[in-house]
Amino acid sequence: MLITESLFYDMKKSFLLLYFLMIALITFSQTQQEQQIISLSKKKFEWMVAMNFDSLTPMLDERMIFIHSNGWPETKTEFINDIKSGKLRYTAIEVLESSARIYPESAVVIGRGKFNVTLEGKDLVFELKYTEFYTRKNGKWLLASRHANRLQ
Repeated sequence: MLITESLFYDMKKSFLLLYFLMIALITFSQTQQEQQIISLSKKKFEWMVAMNFDSLTPMLDERMIFIHSNGWPETKTEFINDIKSGKLRYTAIEVLESSARIYPESAVVIGRGKFNVTLEGKDLVFELKYTEFYTRKNGKWLLASRHANRLQ
């Protein structure tokens, strides 16, 4: 009887160890994916400030909707054209907080940041809370939607 109990106890310990190891691996994997999408979101902001259209344009979904903190919606084409024309110029963006949730073919980034912009020649500074929705197409993450709200 003692050998059977000992064997059962060892099997139970092994199962629990395997279970927790699997949970740790899944958690680590999700963290890597979350960090990847957070990094992409931050790069997008860098490209907006640098006016790096060669990198920015391909990471925007063709049907993207970009809703600014004043409720102004823009399509991908409108957004890119307004930056190119100088109507909207991002002079600095500082990400203060950022987190991500990954789903099978999509991701959501929720963040807070300080945005320095020039809008039609007027310099403005906003602290914004934003939500970004990314979709994965052909193995690439594309920004499909962004919405921002002013905190000040």
